[in-house]
Amino acid sequence: MDEPLCNIEIVKRGTGFVAKVQTQLGGQREFRGNAFEDMLEQLVVELQEEFTSL
Repeated sequence: MDEPLCNIEIVKRGTGFVAKVQTQLGGQREFRGNAFEDMLEQLVVELQEEFTSL
């Protein structure tokens, strides 16, 4: 059976971006960046570290 690993919501707030992430292991957290690429890089690094152990 499929099991969701995380939920991600990305929104534009003012001149920047916010990613709201919720995982079973790490709980709920937010990543912010003025550039979309900066915010996305933070998000990817964090999720790679978290899911490497799975």
